[in-house]
Amino acid sequence: MSDSIPEATPVLRLFEGFGVELEYMIVDRRDFRVLPIADQILLDGEGKVCNELEQGALAWSNELVLHVVELKTNGPVPELAGLDQAFHEDVCRINERLNPLNARLMPAAAHPLMDPDRETRLWPHDNSDVYRTFDGIFNCRGHGWANLQSVHLNLPFNGDDEFTRLHGAIRLVLPLVPAVAASSPYLDGRETGHLDSRLEMYRKNCSRIFSVTGHVVPESVKGMEEYQTKILQKIYDDLSPFDPDGILRYEWVNARGAIARFDRNTIEIRVVDVQECPKSDLALLAALSCTLEHFTAAVDALMAGENLSEERLASILLDTIRDGENAVISDKSYLSCLGFSESRLKAAEIWHGLLETLHKIPDSSRQVLEIILNRGTLANRMKQVTGECNKESLTKTCGALCECLEKNCLLIP
Repeated sequence: MSDSIPEATPVLRLFEGFGVELEYMIVDRRDFRVLPIADQILLDGEGKVCNELEQGALAWSNELVLHVVELKTNGPVPELAGLDQAFHEDVCRINERLNPLNARLMPAAAHPLMDPDRETRLWPHDNSDVYRTFDGIFNCRGHGWANLQSVHLNLPFNGDDEFTRLHGAIRLVLPLVPAVAASSPYLDGRETGHLDSRLEMYRKNCSRIFSVTGHVVPESVKGMEEYQTKILQKIYDDLSPFDPDGILRYEWVNARGAIARFDRNTIEIRVVDVQECPKSDLALLAALSCTLEHFTAAVDALMAGENLSEERLASILLDTIRDGENAVISDKSYLSCLGFSESRLKAAEIWHGLLETLHKIPDSSRQVLEIILNRGTLANRMKQVTGECNKESLTKTCGALCECLEKNCLLIP
């Protein structure tokens, strides 16, 4: 709901700029339970609670719930290289503020031990009318609202052609994202059977009004006007009986895995689970961006992708949500769009193939991707660290994740 790119920003062309948002939960330093104290660190120079604090290259802001804080680029940046250091520095600065409160930031996409029905506290300050409206319609105390941390990547477009190509490329690549980004194998103190439990819960959190999230994978559209009528207007119409004052009648209410932000000429990708450290997050975003840049120029792939329905792509997404890198993809038409002649491949094999083809991916990002593909997604590495799943072992895993965040290093079992 918060913006990475201010409205006054000049319109950028494809891949000329990037907006990045990382979400982290605030937890107790001793037992790692969530602490609803974001408003105790989001204070301006006069000690007043604010929705956003500009911190030079980055900004800090609130989210729906009081135990989550978001770090984001303070406007678009020209490249992703080196950005992980800026995020890590601000993680350390926030932890310095949290230390006297016996608190710290914790990464990964969902808290394995949180009880959202009991522990959720909504943001009570500015924009609280928006949060109250969401809560009144959807009940924001479930895992899909209160216990999820993601990475958002904003990519710019200039004009209808660039929008259509970028949107088409995102539709193609989006089902593959959990195969490298899944980081939420636990909820309620147990394994869920899904490596990306955040997305599994997220896709259901607006089920009362299906059009708000749809199939997570967005519908195929031929331009911005069709997007407005086919997706956004449908959402607004379906919401209107529940939101007669139009409080939610904005494009950010769209909860698909990638949404158009016409107010800032970007498409915002929301399907990436936050990782154990900014080094991993930014490596994944660099690989994702390079992959999308490749497919925005692949005319044949985009044309073929238009014929793949959102239901068909969502079926592949559900497989990667469940099995991550080990998901088996057997949709030959989809594989052909991606440039593979095989009729059946594991998701990890697809990513290995893309890494071999896409030479623009920086070496540092490529090294992180190789670790993820060879050692497992963070979700699988968390399972290796945890071993037998119980409160004690999950608490130790929470501690290990916090250490990775503070040191900006990968979790290696």
